[in-house]
Amino acid sequence: VQLVESGGGLVQAGGSLRLSCAASGKTFTLLTMGWYRQVPGKQRELVASIGGGGHTNYGDSVRGRFTISRDNAKSTAYLQMNRLEPDDSAVYYCHAQRGATDFWGQGTQVTVSS
Repeated sequence: VQLVESGGGLVQAGGSLRLSCAASGKTFTLLTMGWYRQVPGKQRELVASIGGGGHTNYGDSVRGRFTISRDNAKSTAYLQMNRLEPDDSAVYYCHAQRGATDFWGQGTQVTVSS
């Protein structure tokens, strides 16, 4: 499975961005999709995940501001980020899991200016 992210960039605090993650292959519905983020010197942290059946999970710092979704017909997962804060600045990575196997995208930079 190859994952290709898009949608990162620079935004002012309070603004919005939407990240997309397109997955290759024909087994998208079997994948649990997720978004992680990482800043230099810190561990990569879970932002949000969504199972094949649509069950979602969010990190405490983004719950209520970010929404994860998926379009199985397009083999794409999305992360809608609203009310962005400077602390949301990070490299965001798309993640997919199938059984015990993990797949990662190349990452996309999100920078929120104050």
